[in-house]
Amino acid sequence: MAHGRLNVVLCWHMHQPWYRNGLDGEYRLPWVYLHGIKDYSDMAMHLEQHPRMRCVVNFAPVLLEQIDDYAQQLTAFLQNGDPMRDRLLNLLAGVEPVPAEKAARAELIAECQRCHAPTMVHPHPPFQRLFKIIGATDEAGIGGQRFRYPLAYLSDQYFLDLLTWYHLAWLGQSLQKLPPIQRLLGQGGEFSAADRHALLEVIRDCLAGLIPRYRALLERGQIELSMTPYMHPIMPLLNDFANMRCALPHAPAPAAPCYPGGEERSCWHLLRGIEVFKRFFGVKPQGVWLSEGGISEDAVRQLDEAGIRWTASGEGVWRNSCHLSGYDGEDEHSKRSLFMPYQLPGSQVRLFFRDDGLSDLIGFKYSNWHARDAVADFILHLENIAVFLNHNAPNQVVPIILDGENAWEYYPNNGAYFLDALYTALSNSEHICMTTFAEASQLPSRPLPALCAGSWVYGSFSTWIGATDKNRGWDYLVDAKQAFDQAVAAGSLNPQQQELASRQLGICEGSDWFWWFGDYNPADSVRDFERLYRQQLRKLYEMLAAPPPAYRTSPISQGGGGAENAGTMRRNT
Repeated sequence: MAHGRLNVVLCWHMHQPWYRNGLDGEYRLPWVYLHGIKDYSDMAMHLEQHPRMRCVVNFAPVLLEQIDDYAQQLTAFLQNGDPMRDRLLNLLAGVEPVPAEKAARAELIAECQRCHAPTMVHPHPPFQRLFKIIGATDEAGIGGQRFRYPLAYLSDQYFLDLLTWYHLAWLGQSLQKLPPIQRLLGQGGEFSAADRHALLEVIRDCLAGLIPRYRALLERGQIELSMTPYMHPIMPLLNDFANMRCALPHAPAPAAPCYPGGEERSCWHLLRGIEVFKRFFGVKPQGVWLSEGGISEDAVRQLDEAGIRWTASGEGVWRNSCHLSGYDGEDEHSKRSLFMPYQLPGSQVRLFFRDDGLSDLIGFKYSNWHARDAVADFILHLENIAVFLNHNAPNQVVPIILDGENAWEYYPNNGAYFLDALYTALSNSEHICMTTFAEASQLPSRPLPALCAGSWVYGSFSTWIGATDKNRGWDYLVDAKQAFDQAVAAGSLNPQQQELASRQLGICEGSDWFWWFGDYNPADSVRDFERLYRQQLRKLYEMLAAPPPAYRTSPISQGGGGAENAGTMRRNT
């Protein structure tokens, strides 16, 4: 931090849920490795290219474990020919043959359309041409599996080229510049086994290098690395369903009065996450971004007990907490008091609250702007805040926290123009000092008498609880936890079995399942996550040698909405 300048923390949150069927089954969705070769790689590249730029990067431990596993799988295939545990990669590698059945071929075509066409298909005419051959346009999808060209007549080479182009389109800017990739992009089609092998080598090298690259950025002091509890649970809801009530006083609750043994499970996620973080980065994190910025007084107490220095949430939680604490003056209406650390009574944890408006500008608005104009607008907002805070600006901090992986699909060139211009402007500004939450924790803090539990989405937990489908998901989870507790109490599990069952239960406790339940989300995404959630519950019952309830065969939620950015991010306005 520097004298006379406005302190700013930019925090990128990186997370994916557990996509494997059970602890060691097949990956059901490819988002870990696809975001790895696109977003996690490019985000590291931009920091490496701007050594004066400082920020916080938050990783969910469940993501770190899956990145590491993908790297090991790809290495085993490239060295020994071992099949991988991801169907899409096996198809690309030729380990698994191109399906002959019409339905399976239609599904594969649909899978290869899972990207934002204007930025990932249209820039590559050969890729776009593959869809036009069969009349499958990005505007109309696959039209109920009705194609201009009969799928049975398509050669295997068609599908191998489609798979190759899908992965080429997902490569970030840093990887697209590599000579082997430049050659494939220029070749355009008729990709051989050797061509696809070269692509897989690039993917493997990228994934194997991701965690070491972020560790190197940490060790040279350019970034702070923080973490989220192990499997990305909403700790306040595990602790007590009543934590939903401050922000949602009248919303319906799950049938069970609470999640049994929830505080113990929250501590398990927190401590297990710290273990995984230390294994990959060599140090204990100083800060924890509780999943989805979901905080409560009991969750903050658990952070204190774990020796964590800071956590953060959204502006909605700050507003509700200020009202609850009797802070309703001019500083709150003008947001002047937003830009400082807070402390609960008896707590050492510093609480930061993000500026929702600034964060959402990057997440939702600037993708349609010219990069130069977007950055100029963003810097102007920060400079206006500095003028507004006047002489007190060096004692305050502006937190900007957002998703670090999903926005860039909607930016030209994966956000390269914007991020390059942004990092240049921020690191060279005479009025802005880029810092970290660990350093900002040294700033004067303000007492917060009461915390209104909530998340960075709308200041409440409405994205995860309080609606019919979401509550049904919690009811299913409560039943599974009771079955787990009964098996433990009966002594029917040996220590190793209990540890594995505990991990499987942790998967089921992740927040993402509940995020997707609801009619406002896209039907395809709801189907994918809803189906995988029930599979995870079924795996848990199998590990407990207990019969799953019959209702586990019925879908929890159908979806059908057209959520912005495919539902992966939520605005706060």
